[in-house]
Order: sequence, then structure tokens, then C-alpha cells
Amino acid sequence: MKAKEYLSQAIWLDKKINNKLEEKQRLESLAQKVTVDVTQEKVSGGKITSPMENAIVKLIDLSHEINDDIDKLVDLKKEILETINKVNDITCQVLLEMRYICGKSWEDVASAMGYDRSTIFRIHGKALKEIQKIKSCD
Repeated sequence: MKAKEYLSQAIWLDKKINNKLEEKQRLESLAQKVTVDVTQEKVSGGKITSPMENAIVKLIDLSHEINDDIDKLVDLKKEILETINKVNDITCQVLLEMRYICGKSWEDVASAMGYDRSTIFRIHGKALKEIQKIKSCD
């Protein structure tokens, strides 16, 4: 796995979690709109599930998925941060942390570090080479 792919894993997992959170909100909204049909009779031995029950089950399942993904994200960010901290150049470390741990845009990274975008990209290239060396030794 290339250095950039390795570092970007946390960003993509974070986006995946955000998508699931949006889906959860949509399901919660739908669950509030679901009506219960009290005219259905339960036949002996048969199980009738209501639309409300189905929506709640889906919400619970999605909540478990989100919690599992959050646990993975925390572990992944910890691992990536440990790798970043092995880079000798503190400027490279700060840039990598801001971009891949905090998920900041290139403009935000450049502004916070006091560099223009081209300088940030040059430092980023240097940092990726360092990460690649570190990962190949692991």
C-alpha cells in the first residue's frame, strides 16, 4: 500500500461514518412518520411485524455499524499517528497530522502553517516519501 493510501484510510472511514449518520437521521425521520395498522389480526403461530418495528430494527442495526466503524476509526487514527510521529521532520509531522488525522483541507493546512499551497505540496511530497520508508521497514 502506498503512503498516501495508507494515510487516507482514516479520511475515507470518517466519510463513511458521516454517510451512515446521515442515513440514520433519515431512518429516524421515517420512523416517526410510520403508522401502525391496528386492523391486522395476529394469526396463531404467525409473526406480524409492523413497519415501525422494522424501522426501529434497522435503526438499531445501523447504530451498531456506526459504533463499530467509530471504534475502527479511533484505532486506525492511533496507528497512523504513531507512524506519523516516526517522521523526523516536525514540519512534515504537523502537515500530515492536520491533513490526515484532523481532515483539514489543503487551504486550511497552508493557512495554519503559514505557507502557500505549492510549498505545502512540496512538503507533503517529502513527508509521503518518509512515510513510505517507514512503512516498508515495518
